[in-house]
Amino acid sequence: MRHWLTLCFILVWRDSDIVSAQRPIIPEHFYTQEHLSELRAEVKELFYHAYNGYLNYAYPLDELQPLTCRGVDTWGSYSLTLIDALSTLAVLGNHTEFRRVVNVLSKKSFDSDINVSVFETNIRIVGGLLSAHLLSHKSGIELEPGWPCNGPLLRLAEDAAKRLLPAFNSSTGMPYGTVNLRYGVPPDETPVTCTAGVGTFIVEFGVLSRLTQNPEYEAVAMRALKSLWDHRSSLGLLGNHINVETGQWVATDSGIGAAIDSYYEYLVKGSALLGRPELMEMFWHHLVGIERYMRKDDWYFWVTMTKGTVSLPVFQNLEAYWPGVLSTIGKNSDAMKSILNYHQVLKHIGFVPEMYDVQQREVRPNREGYPLRPELIESLMFLYQGTRDKNLLAMGEDVLRAIQHSTRTPCGYATVKDTRDHRLEDRMESFFLAETTKYLYLLFDTENFIHGQGISGKPHRVASRSCMLDTGAYIFNTEAHPMDVGALDCCHGPTERDIWQKAWFPKRSSKRNSPESSDDKLSIVSSSSIETCKKPHWQSFLWIKSPPTCSASSAASKSWTGKRRRSSLYSLLTCEAAPFMQMFCIGGEVCDI
Repeated sequence: MRHWLTLCFILVWRDSDIVSAQRPIIPEHFYTQEHLSELRAEVKELFYHAYNGYLNYAYPLDELQPLTCRGVDTWGSYSLTLIDALSTLAVLGNHTEFRRVVNVLSKKSFDSDINVSVFETNIRIVGGLLSAHLLSHKSGIELEPGWPCNGPLLRLAEDAAKRLLPAFNSSTGMPYGTVNLRYGVPPDETPVTCTAGVGTFIVEFGVLSRLTQNPEYEAVAMRALKSLWDHRSSLGLLGNHINVETGQWVATDSGIGAAIDSYYEYLVKGSALLGRPELMEMFWHHLVGIERYMRKDDWYFWVTMTKGTVSLPVFQNLEAYWPGVLSTIGKNSDAMKSILNYHQVLKHIGFVPEMYDVQQREVRPNREGYPLRPELIESLMFLYQGTRDKNLLAMGEDVLRAIQHSTRTPCGYATVKDTRDHRLEDRMESFFLAETTKYLYLLFDTENFIHGQGISGKPHRVASRSCMLDTGAYIFNTEAHPMDVGALDCCHGPTERDIWQKAWFPKRSSKRNSPESSDDKLSIVSSSSIETCKKPHWQSFLWIKSPPTCSASSAASKSWTGKRRRSSLYSLLTCEAAPFMQMFCIGGEVCDI
């Protein structure tokens, strides 16, 4: 069952004080619906220029080389860009092309003698296939009986994930960085893996476990997260590279950027997606150290993980995701302050480079490129949904103008090799079509189904379970592939019989679910830290304009107890006494009665 504490933490509301506190830049009559429509059309054209360039010149190879109009295999020789772009086709509403690509991919196999990145294969391939699987019903695809617990894309995603599992066979449970898709971990593979490469599996593997009812994937992802947690410093900070066999930190600089970033992101998203409040508690614990030691004038510098002293006063492009994370936990004011800093870098240089020296106000040598990254746009999209501040739309248009002006080629869009003179490099990474274009479009498309308000949905039944789809409760993985939270309840969790049993025979149900019964879900949250929030009227899942007050202290329960915890009652979100079909299954069993 989902836990109210987790969802209270993840709610984001409109912060009118923030908007009014900012010096107005964009007049209120700017960015009308007509203007937004024009921007959406421009982003669509941008996407199809790059997508068609890939199909015409690069497919079936992984990526397009946009300067020479050729293809190249990069991450695994598995038509990476085609898979990565699939969920964007659904967001843009191109159901015809979506169906065509699904038909092509359904014949694919990952039984290849090639070495691949465990991290990249998970977020791009497994994540992309799972998202497309969950979006299939919106594109008119004939669904197999038992969908979403069955389906060709789900089987393909599981095939890919199974081939990644050998990476987790280390003494600590943290994964190696590379596997051979046929033979497992290469004999000469280094045991050193970056922190993000260890902690960025719980979203994809959790979804896979819930849909297939195979707990192994979620279990290995949780074990890896728990192992990282156990190796945090006394300041609550992590290094950026670790030996997965010995547990020794190889690189001890701590930050929110490269090599660590998506670990923090997945604590928040995994908590909301899977109903695991212990992940959110871990995030709050880390956030204390991040705010105390890394934050300097609304920048976040790199520090030593044991002493907290600044080791590298720079801003990295990859750190631009952070305001988006802050926005999803309700810290819009802090998010706005940081994103204004990042936008100043964009205005100063023309792009956000891979690394910017904040003190010297210049691009760091050898880190001057811009590979069409999405992180700044991602934060703009999330923060705009939380504030409706039109300044954020203007910042997004600045990014769009920079991309259009300096990176467009006859067959695609090219990486900026040097942001100082805008020289280009012959590469277009697949995330340009998976993330950059998708977040730009969603920033300007305020009525997209992804932004559903949570006041309607599509009931769906699989065997003895009922769930609610298309409510707008989507969690993006770190490659911007949206996962419909409600779909997980079609295959996992209580049946209707279980819910009625809890509603009308609580004592009998409580006895059946006594603490002696087996439960492999670890928790670091005590019962007292879960706040009672009664009958909220849900307008959205991630973006609540007027949420119920959640006064549970974020400082509650900061230590990992390692104890199993079972509640004798279902989550308050279940609203057990209500007729089941009146419930909204948003992120679990959320009701509106």
